[in-house]
Amino acid sequence: MYRSHVLVCGGTGCTSSGSPQIMEALNYEIKKQGLEDEVAVVETGCHGLCALGPIMIVYPDATFYSMVQPGDIPEIVSEHLLKGRVVTRLLYQETVSPTGSIKALADTDFYKKQHRIALRNCGVINPEDIEEYIGTGGYQALGKVLTEMTPDEVIQTLLDAGLRGRGGAGFPTGLKWKLCKQNDADQKYVCCNADEGDPGAFMDRSVLEGDPHALLEAMAIAGYAIGSNQGYVYVRAEYPIAVDRLTIAIKQAREMELLGKNIFGTGFDFDVDIRLGAGAFVCGEETALMTSIEGKRGEPRPRPPFPAQKGLFGKPSILNNVETYANIPQIILNGPEWFASMGTEKSKGTKVFALGGKINNTGLVEVPMGTTLRTVVDEIGGGIPGGKKFKAAQTGGPSGGCIPAEHFDIPIDYDNLLAIGSMMGSGGLIVMDEDDCMVDIAKFFLEFTVEESCGKCTACRIGTKRMLEILEKITKGTAQMEDLDKLEELCHYVKANSLCGLGQTAPNPVLSTLHFFRDEYEAHIKEKRCPAGVCKALLSYVIDRDKCRGCTLCARTCPAGAIVGSVKNPHVIDLNKCIKCGACMEKCKFGAIYKK
Repeated sequence: MYRSHVLVCGGTGCTSSGSPQIMEALNYEIKKQGLEDEVAVVETGCHGLCALGPIMIVYPDATFYSMVQPGDIPEIVSEHLLKGRVVTRLLYQETVSPTGSIKALADTDFYKKQHRIALRNCGVINPEDIEEYIGTGGYQALGKVLTEMTPDEVIQTLLDAGLRGRGGAGFPTGLKWKLCKQNDADQKYVCCNADEGDPGAFMDRSVLEGDPHALLEAMAIAGYAIGSNQGYVYVRAEYPIAVDRLTIAIKQAREMELLGKNIFGTGFDFDVDIRLGAGAFVCGEETALMTSIEGKRGEPRPRPPFPAQKGLFGKPSILNNVETYANIPQIILNGPEWFASMGTEKSKGTKVFALGGKINNTGLVEVPMGTTLRTVVDEIGGGIPGGKKFKAAQTGGPSGGCIPAEHFDIPIDYDNLLAIGSMMGSGGLIVMDEDDCMVDIAKFFLEFTVEESCGKCTACRIGTKRMLEILEKITKGTAQMEDLDKLEELCHYVKANSLCGLGQTAPNPVLSTLHFFRDEYEAHIKEKRCPAGVCKALLSYVIDRDKCRGCTLCARTCPAGAIVGSVKNPHVIDLNKCIKCGACMEKCKFGAIYKK
């Protein structure tokens, strides 16, 4: 029996920051101090506060250490684990109260307004140990379903819970399963979308890395509900940690006969296999994903027929994403009323968001549906660095739209976001401040869409390219006002005529920025000016003669030799030579250089 457990984040973020070296140093120092029988080191999934990695939590006192380095480990082991004295300099500062006492992690701003269902085990258990999952109630939901419920009762439970797909469109999960169950076939399939191609999104990856058995249990429940004995998880190959842990989980579940033949002695058979994707964004679309699993080029198919009628290998199939599945075991165990009590009237439960961009607490959060954007950004996210003002938040990635400051208090749910021209998407939430150019943001997402278009339909293949060309003209200062009309016309054409949902939603970033930030577009066109000072073709750097002290630092810094002047006299920038790199403005100690 160990007296202390040291939980080290082994998610992708902390791994890239050096958590494997932390684990190695911990094991070495613990052995050196003779504590192997007293202290256990456990590698977990993501704790959520990715900005502060590598993260380490020591139990039973739940001491939260952040930004730990290998050189800190000897002190932690000798002081905390051996002598019981907390190393206060490494504590997550918000856990330290003004009186010097250490408060619970759950009481910090980042965690206190979260409610973790899909992420309940992430950062808590060893994802490579099935017994730890079972110890938290794992596979009890599957046992309950197989021994106490009919397939129809399982589906009705999800309908009563109001669970909607967390992959983007928000289609009712129970209804999707019901439609598939109604179609008789000699074979049906349960598919999981773990492709997660949106820029800035890493929710599904984190569940796979931190709690892979939750997915496997839910897929087995789905197989029982629709009458399927085979599941496939389609996961991008760029997620090596997730793939490794999912592979281990499948092996362990098979060994314990929780996957395979005659599960729980009920005669129900179900197994899961992994299929790796090559990173094509279009393979996040359900029919393209299934086509890719079949070993063909990942391109969408016309609908109808829908996958519930004719999906993978031409058989009735369901597809949900990782987060959707991760909610299901808890709904089965706690009841539909419990889940439906959270969220809003039409958007039940919680939603996981990957916070990124201009925000202090970059990371993963799970909040009840209906939580306001202000709460997520200012309270949980810790606000915007440098005291900058909130300008907009992009939700839904390339398929979503920008939420401006005027809607900062909007309750986040499916219908509210659609009403203002955005969408929930899979849960990426990119925060932007006053220094971001919204025309440039729209161009960024269009560049992504053009690059990732499968090219099967003309509307998306050519329409998005023409849209991008107009945006490039605007950011270079060569566009005319009639180009805005052409851009809007193209947006509506692409939405109406694209084959799949990804093409149909590709214009959303443009349409939402045009709607809320049209003045920025017009400034680029009419005044040949980028208000945010981002678009290089439209800006120039100027030295304020009254502030310049003639220190020559800017001239010595300039890589193009564009700054001239003598010592202790005001300098001047030759705009014909200036390459607009901004190095001079960064180095100036007197604030004499500014963008114009």
